[in-house]
Amino acid sequence: MTGTRTRQKVEVRREEILLAALAEVERVGLAAVRVSDVATALGISTGLVFYHFRTKDELVADAFTYAVERDLTTMERAAARRGPVLDRIRAVLRTYGPTGSATGWRLWIDGWALAQHEPVIADHFRTLDDRSRGILRALVDEGLADGSLTCSDPGASVRRLLALLDGLSVAAEVHRSVSRKQLRTWVDGAIETELVGG
Repeated sequence: MTGTRTRQKVEVRREEILLAALAEVERVGLAAVRVSDVATALGISTGLVFYHFRTKDELVADAFTYAVERDLTTMERAAARRGPVLDRIRAVLRTYGPTGSATGWRLWIDGWALAQHEPVIADHFRTLDDRSRGILRALVDEGLADGSLTCSDPGASVRRLLALLDGLSVAAEVHRSVSRKQLRTWVDGAIETELVGG
């Protein structure tokens, strides 16, 4: 019984450290995160952080993995809801795109730059891309099977929709040249073009 309790405490502490690391990433960016700042935010020693994560790079990579898994779980929940396929596709793309304070999107944008030089981060992006495409493709296939969607090349349509959303999200969150309302309107229009009118 004590072993189970200890394991749970270790897992909880590890998750707290990951969440604190993500908060630091939001504040200063992926490349500038310092283990000492993560420890200070939690009121613990840097030694305890290094007990759970051998290096700063491991902490950053694991925090990134945690964020990727969290976002993919949100997308999967949106895909699994009841209702028409088209509504669920819209819901999935809304969870994928920037919402609220858009902390997730600032992390992805920061991560894209780091991924050019960090193979571990690049691998996580491939995972995010593959699984998000898989979630969306499964919904498109469902809609094609039940006749609610029309699409000559579902794989290409899914890639175009996600690429459009990536580009518009950067425009909205970095350049501020696109509003969130415009982003939603244009993505909804692209959904219609790709999956209903195509």
